[in-house]
Amino acid sequence: MTDPSRDRLYEELAAASRRYHAAFTLFNQAVADHLGLHPTDVQALSLLTTEPEPLTVRRIADLTGLTTGSATRLVDRLERGGYVTRTLDRQDRRRVLVAPVPERVSRVTAVWDELGRTWQTLLDDHSEDELRVITRHLRRANDLSRAQIERVRALPRQPD
Repeated sequence: MTDPSRDRLYEELAAASRRYHAAFTLFNQAVADHLGLHPTDVQALSLLTTEPEPLTVRRIADLTGLTTGSATRLVDRLERGGYVTRTLDRQDRRRVLVAPVPERVSRVTAVWDELGRTWQTLLDDHSEDELRVITRHLRRANDLSRAQIERVRALPRQPD
């Protein structure tokens, strides 16, 4: 038997989660518009700056959910804008590595940092234990999302 109170909390959490995801998508679009970039470019730069090493186009495709062709075009745009550089991998000269250009990406991170200070206030009243729970949840949600993305991609395409 299910607990009606818990069921209501799950429903509230599901609705809040959908609203959060929609708000984040719109926020990302607003930041991209402000910077004159495509939202996917902003997300790619965000992901590139969280990685400790340069990435291959294949890895960028995996992280963004793009095909390798689309990821190549994304990297082309970012390279033309001066946001990234391509270099040959010293260990495997067949591979090309993509790295952010710190001076150019600082334009994007300045916007993130300014807005981030406001986002930080959302967390200020949480204890360290609560922050650990939130962080653990976000990491687990990220892992689950990646697994679910693969699951959805394996499904037959829905007819129009």
